[in-house]
Amino acid sequence: MNIKKTYITTPIFYVNDLPHIGHAYTSIICDTVARFNKLDGKEILFTTGTDEHGMKVEKAAKKKGEQPQDFVDKVSQNFKDLSQTLGIINTDFIRTTEKRHKSSAIYFWNELLKNNQIYKSKYSGWYSVKDESYYQDKELIKKGNVYTTQDGSQVDWIEEESFFFKLSEWQEKLLNFYEENPDFVMPKSRMNEVKSFVKSGLKDLSISRTSFDWGIKVPESEHIMYVWIDALTNYLTSIGYPNITDEKMEYWENCIHIIGKDILKFHAIYWPAMLMAINHTLPKTIFAHGWWTNEGKKISKSSGNTIDPNQMIEKFGLDQLRYFLLREVPLGNDGDFSQSSLINRINSDLSNNLGNLIQRVVKFINKNFNNSVPNSLREEADKIKLICQGYEMIITVKKKMKEFQISKCLEDIFFYIDELNKYMDESQPWNSFKIDPKKAGKDLSILIECFRVIGIVLQPFIPNASKKILDILNINNESRGFNNLNSKNILMSNHVLNKPSPIFPRYEK
Repeated sequence: MNIKKTYITTPIFYVNDLPHIGHAYTSIICDTVARFNKLDGKEILFTTGTDEHGMKVEKAAKKKGEQPQDFVDKVSQNFKDLSQTLGIINTDFIRTTEKRHKSSAIYFWNELLKNNQIYKSKYSGWYSVKDESYYQDKELIKKGNVYTTQDGSQVDWIEEESFFFKLSEWQEKLLNFYEENPDFVMPKSRMNEVKSFVKSGLKDLSISRTSFDWGIKVPESEHIMYVWIDALTNYLTSIGYPNITDEKMEYWENCIHIIGKDILKFHAIYWPAMLMAINHTLPKTIFAHGWWTNEGKKISKSSGNTIDPNQMIEKFGLDQLRYFLLREVPLGNDGDFSQSSLINRINSDLSNNLGNLIQRVVKFINKNFNNSVPNSLREEADKIKLICQGYEMIITVKKKMKEFQISKCLEDIFFYIDELNKYMDESQPWNSFKIDPKKAGKDLSILIECFRVIGIVLQPFIPNASKKILDILNINNESRGFNNLNSKNILMSNHVLNKPSPIFPRYEK
């Protein structure tokens, strides 16, 4: 089946503080997947946004002496600004304080109620304000105070009246669903974690609070809706729930939630159980990525080692940051953010191997071949090994992108760029031009066609640099899709090239 529509989501980001590198990382991954699908001829919806309710937000606003709505208006704008700074191609930015979302969340609640999935009782248990989450004993460490095994954040014992969702009823159905849909949670190690958690037993889930006021009111009650029902419903709000059209349902059936591993439980257990409970189709895939450390140390506000993505972009450049985050670690693994590693990637991969190569070749052609591609290679392109390698590369890259192997895709592409550098060193067109201009012209034309391939294939990963490459090659906007990666679209002789400008200047410490 040829899937034509894809829906990609970031989690909605919690607004109790400023955006950090983790928010940027998730957004960049989603943007890369969205751009890739779009270049592959698919229609995409891409949602991001902010999660604006809960005790933590209420406390943060109070600490600043502000009303919660005024506080979230300002902080949400920081996340919207980050999306623009990152240049992501989201089609929607959703805020949980919007009227459309409140209506959606209340309708969702009422559907659970109608299906006899909610009851009122007393809650007593361990609660983390930081995570807006209740924790079972198996998830806690008790050493004087009580902490979560996940990240060591402190939990408090809470007792209050609460509405409950009958999560325990869905244990077997969830396990059956995981067996029938092995790619529902990725990577595989995360699916194993999820199965293990569910097999160890599920308790009914407290889904309302009475100890704070900042949130969506439960219908006909003084309770506030538990932030995770509120937050998770955003994915449906964005496609018009409860009035989802047939077209939007096509997007939903091919929905990819990309999240950090810390919120896997909510997305892979609570969310599908709730959707099953209202007889709603589930998303296609949940991919949980890892965390970043900073120079080998855990990132935390208290340690003062948070990484501001805006500062990194200002200092090193947007595509440089994108490339590093996507290339440095396999998606799903944890990574270490090191400025020295980032600089090495910039100078070695981007500046030397890619930018310098293109600039030298195009400058030489512009000087010695009247700004034009020397040879027409269309008839023989399918017999030229380096060009064929380029055309075939998109097949393996597509396969790896389906498996979310983004770093592996970049590894393959830059291995090919290494091959182009070797070809240039071996053919030495600068020297052969003096003796055999025809051979030099052919070698340079081969490199130009390979640059066209590189410019197109790299677009989802480093879009601004790719645009520069394709602009230098004077490729029109309609000829930049993956369907143009063939000899029919090869640049012919006399195709005029533009003056090259530095694509990736070296970063000097």
